[in-house]
Amino acid sequence: MKIQENVPLAPFTTLQVGGNARYFAEPANDDEVIETLRWARARSIPVFVLGGGSNLLVSDAGFDGLVLHMVIGGIDTGDHGDRRVFSAGAGVDWDTFVARAVAENCAGVECLSGIPGTVGGTPVQNVGAYGQDVSETIVRVCVVDITTLQREEIDKAACGFSYRQSRFNGRDLGRYVVTRVDYCLRPGGTPKIAYADLKRYFSANGASDITPTLSDTREAVLAIRRAKGMVLDKNDADSHSAGSFFKNPVVSLAEYARIAAASAVPVPHFAASEGYVKLAAAWLIEQAGIAKGFVLGPVAISSKHTLALINRGGAKAADVLLLKEFVQRRVHRRFGVELRPEPVMLGFDSHN
Repeated sequence: MKIQENVPLAPFTTLQVGGNARYFAEPANDDEVIETLRWARARSIPVFVLGGGSNLLVSDAGFDGLVLHMVIGGIDTGDHGDRRVFSAGAGVDWDTFVARAVAENCAGVECLSGIPGTVGGTPVQNVGAYGQDVSETIVRVCVVDITTLQREEIDKAACGFSYRQSRFNGRDLGRYVVTRVDYCLRPGGTPKIAYADLKRYFSANGASDITPTLSDTREAVLAIRRAKGMVLDKNDADSHSAGSFFKNPVVSLAEYARIAAASAVPVPHFAASEGYVKLAAAWLIEQAGIAKGFVLGPVAISSKHTLALINRGGAKAADVLLLKEFVQRRVHRRFGVELRPEPVMLGFDSHN
């Protein structure tokens, strides 16, 4: 297994910022993962697992450890009763996987079209969009335990899924390397048209009385995401981002009532766990006086999507942090709500 030194990480991220990895490897199977982990352990070197780099902000100082850029490929399928299980390698491009599932007329991930990144990152963040989360279809996550260097299989119930959370970015952060994920999909299933944007899209296109196909739904999601600069495109400056930079905050019903009482307009909100609601981070940002297209030096708020912080060209990680903190201060001052960043922060001491 080849170990490279001082490899720039910016080209491996969608935001295109950040310093170098001290060491860098690209394992293509479980054995190579274990080999590189053993190499790092013998030298007491920290390890970071990199997929598509789409939900990541790397510090300007880079990462003083070993970066494992996962390139494990392959998609296997098998029928189990009325379901089909797709087993995908951690390095498989996520949208390639979704396209394959839709092409085989299997429902369960169609609303997750166009999300950048790789399969291995989906259970970590419990990736979701437009009314679907991967936790709805994941049945098994294959991993290597960094502490024991043993292979393990973790079933859905043991993953600890919640909104944008799992055991992999929670209590077991840094413990596992995801190598393969199994998804249980529904052959011939109907698409999930639950999200307002999707409903509006089909209504506006004269399809409100017709049940869309999985392919229709995928194309609709891609069109909506492109309009928001959320599909990677080298010719679209608004897509040079880490995706949605802030999580939708979850607040108590009492907190929501306080915010709603002080607002002159209705406050968008969604059901969360009992006694709590989820607020729309984009709405909070706009109501705090920060509009789409707001510029702060070499970074900006996307002109298409308030939640995306974009690199206008030549930005540093420090520039992204300045804009992040500016947005957080404005929202807190206006609503008393803390916005938490969604991307993984690599090479920083601490950032919320």
